[in-house]
Amino acid sequence: MKKLLLVDGSSYLYRAFHAMPDFRSLENEPTGVIYGVLNMLRHIHKKYPSDYSVCIFDAKGKTFRNDIYPDYKANRPKMPDELADQIEPLMDAIKAMGWPILIKEGVEADDVIGTLAQKANHQDIEVVISTGDKDLAQLVNERTKLINTMTNEVLDIQGVINKFGIPPELIVDYLTIIGDKVDNVPGVDKVGPKTALKWLEEYKTLDAIIEHADEISGVVGENLRKSKSWLSTGKSLITIKSDLNIPIEWEELARQPQDIELLISFYKKFNFIGWLKDFEGSTAEPDLQPQPIKKDLAENFVNTKNYTLINTEASLKDLVALIKQKKLCSIDTETDSLDSMTAKLVGISLSTSPGTAYYIPIGHQDQGYDQLSMSFVDEHLKPLLEDPSILKIGQNIKYDAHIFLNYNIELQGIQEDTMLMSYILESNQRHGMDKLSLKYLNHECTTYESLVGKGVNQITFDQVSIDDAVQYAAEDADVTLQLHNHLKFLLNKEKSLLSIYQDIEIPAMRSLIKIERNGVLIDKTILQNQSHLIGEKLIELEKKAFELAGQPFNLSSPKQLQEILFGKLGIKPLKKTPTGAPSTGEDVLTELSADYPLPKLILEHRGLAKLKTTYTDKLPKMINSSTGRVHTSYNQAVAITGRLASSDPNLQNIPIRTEEGRKVREAFIAPEGSKIMSADYSQIELRIMA
Repeated sequence: MKKLLLVDGSSYLYRAFHAMPDFRSLENEPTGVIYGVLNMLRHIHKKYPSDYSVCIFDAKGKTFRNDIYPDYKANRPKMPDELADQIEPLMDAIKAMGWPILIKEGVEADDVIGTLAQKANHQDIEVVISTGDKDLAQLVNERTKLINTMTNEVLDIQGVINKFGIPPELIVDYLTIIGDKVDNVPGVDKVGPKTALKWLEEYKTLDAIIEHADEISGVVGENLRKSKSWLSTGKSLITIKSDLNIPIEWEELARQPQDIELLISFYKKFNFIGWLKDFEGSTAEPDLQPQPIKKDLAENFVNTKNYTLINTEASLKDLVALIKQKKLCSIDTETDSLDSMTAKLVGISLSTSPGTAYYIPIGHQDQGYDQLSMSFVDEHLKPLLEDPSILKIGQNIKYDAHIFLNYNIELQGIQEDTMLMSYILESNQRHGMDKLSLKYLNHECTTYESLVGKGVNQITFDQVSIDDAVQYAAEDADVTLQLHNHLKFLLNKEKSLLSIYQDIEIPAMRSLIKIERNGVLIDKTILQNQSHLIGEKLIELEKKAFELAGQPFNLSSPKQLQEILFGKLGIKPLKKTPTGAPSTGEDVLTELSADYPLPKLILEHRGLAKLKTTYTDKLPKMINSSTGRVHTSYNQAVAITGRLASSDPNLQNIPIRTEEGRKVREAFIAPEGSKIMSADYSQIELRIMA
């Protein structure tokens, strides 16, 4: 039987963007996505050889689903520029590798995949779909299976049943009921996977569930009845089309010979030197790409997932006794906000051994379970949390320490932080737990967005059901512990790095907790006056810009600025964006400023507008009502150089070269009787080298 390999290229793009480090070419162009996607394509043909293969990508613009439901995918942010900039060279490289590419306007890549899969099935061709998209599980049948190259997961019919609890033919009904937060498709409010499975087990299909809606009691039954008119629309959005008109013959999807000359040139340009060894006779240099961790070093994830709900007084006392006996635990908090100074505790997860973890719900809105009161948790857990002899392990544990301080609990025994461990080992990588888990444990974590959604429809964690929270939060504590065990093994092999971690980063983190807690004092009046003055100056700049342009226009609109500069004024464009439009970026305007007054004025307007929105308007609103101070976060695991990075708000990039910027700095004041001291190393780099 012949085989067809369908690659969900759009899925590959975003997975590579989030998974790969910030690789750069010799010209400092971003190449991480290009490298990640090409690397996956290079390996997939070896693992799943096929007679026909094709990469399918989403077309630009809206699809028929937006006509059905205008808010479809409305919660998704614009594609990041660093990703968009890599698409065109990536497409050229894929074609040079001999891969056919398919893009069809008005539909999604999923619909093209669904149509080709059905066509192949009707002609007795076996289909393998490479994707990370759960929606495509609806296409699985006797001749079609899914593969996830990131997790090595293979979903045939039984695989779908094992993962979702239902066969492929019910995936559409299942997703229609629970909704798809990633694509902004609502389901039945307050109905999660367990309830959906229960209904499908009892009534067999969505149509039957709707038919018997009056028999379903409680809040979920009421919500189901309210959703009846929507569900058919939701189902049409989730159903993948399989009847598109794609006039293509299978032989057109046969893999073509590689354009070796073009690939060699491409690999050299983007610094993929190690891949030059693919071609006989090439003068390949040593492989400069990061090497994967050897299998004998990688620790397999203990996937028992023995996760326990702690919601009785007796079970909490037993857990405290266990942790005292073990003398260590990983810990993670779930809250209703990312603002560590104001966030309220929703739950606490802890783990003492791989594969086992516990979740203590405290502030969920879910009425289906008992929850422990904060006073009882405080009485029995506080002594353990404040006991320095019991070692605490976390992922960005500084945040958790702040949360506990909101309840007058001072976390002691902070010994390990997996985020900092990863940063010390590879400072140029990303250090989020999900990425670390995939990289070091080969385990794909449940994502936060899968529980709370994205964008305007995102809920807070206290609205998540306790059933879902137990699995998600306990997994976080479990993964943190297992990551710690593996990363500590790697650090122990690098004594100099281990010393930096133990003697510098961990003590610094403990100090930063106190510094962040203290906050900084600002004079609100100075900022308000400065904001008013900047506002008046922006109006003056707008008037001058209108005079130079000969008409009013929106100075913040790149499109209108393009029309004025390169259309009406006839200025020759210096550079184009990935979409082919003339660029109005800062570098272009700076160069044009030497010859034209309007670009210079636009740059001045942009700088003042940013100063106003980022600092003079925003900082007064960020004053904590309890402390009267602004509390920034000092991030250790961001800059490759080892410097701290300030965020929420960013206090390290306030401009000082302009009078307006210096005025903003004057708003940072010391309490009465104190002074602010500024200290800096002189030529620190030269001193280190000496």
